Amino acid sequence: MVKASLVKELRSITGAGMMDCKKALDETNGSVDLAIDWLRENGIAKAAKKGDRVAAEGLTKIAVNENKAIVIELNSETDFVAKNEQFLDLLNTITNGLLDSDAQTLEEGLKVEVNGQKIKDLITSGTATIGEKINLRRFKAYTKDENQMFAAYSHMGGQISTLLVFDGDNQDVGKQIAMHTAASKPLFLNIDQVDSTTIDKEKEILKNEALNEGKPANIVEKMVEGRIRKYYEEICLVEQLFVIDTDKKIKQVLKENNLNLTNFIRYEVGEGIEKNQISFVDEVAQQVKK
Repeated sequence: MVKASLVKELRSITGAGMMDCKKALDETNGSVDLAIDWLRENGIAKAAKKGDRVAAEGLTKIAVNENKAIVIELNSETDFVAKNEQFLDLLNTITNGLLDSDAQTLEEGLKVEVNGQKIKDLITSGTATIGEKINLRRFKAYTKDENQMFAAYSHMGGQISTLLVFDGDNQDVGKQIAMHTAASKPLFLNIDQVDSTTIDKEKEILKNEALNEGKPANIVEKMVEGRIRKYYEEICLVEQLFVIDTDKKIKQVLKENNLNLTNFIRYEVGEGIEKNQISFVDEVAQQVKK
């Protein structure tokens, strides 16, 4: 029976998880020194030490298999690593593994087994082998029926990916709208999906903005309503002007082509993550040392 104090000591030295430390001590008959080597040999200590670093680079990827499609974001610390063969192989393995699974949440996805290993463990091994923190940030899977179609677009080699689900069949127009989605950054599909908190917050901002412009209080409300309509055109995909034909909104393009857009997802690498500020020279230097 391994003493709890030894587990605590090993954890403080290596930064590895409690269960990993216990297993290492079990495997080495309670020797802390040998357990450190065991953790290093299995890539766990090296990966754990990188756990608090920021992984805000990486790639997104889309995969489609008949009536199921998936888009994922796998992060690394630098864009150098996101281009190397080991990272790309890991990205493909994880994407295909999730596509073949029934996982819907990140927690479920990390437990999916691929070739006898959980995705969580594949990422740990990848972190140790590649030398940077690797993180599966998110994924989204969709299924369709025979009367629907997928449209997908990947921009800049996977810096941005969009996946859309339509009722109907027009691959050319679907691809164009997928490209539009990558460029226009919609937050919602349509006005009905915009939550009241988002709108209330925007109305308050617009109201204060109008008052600060010196507008009379009796016309501020009408101004806010007008600006909210404009706001809907910015954040709702079907209300946006089509980038290929700015005389039409997306909803008009859909109607003209007998399409109904039911779902969309847009992933952009690192969006919303506060990145560490590092110079290009320092970034290269870090890679040389690994």
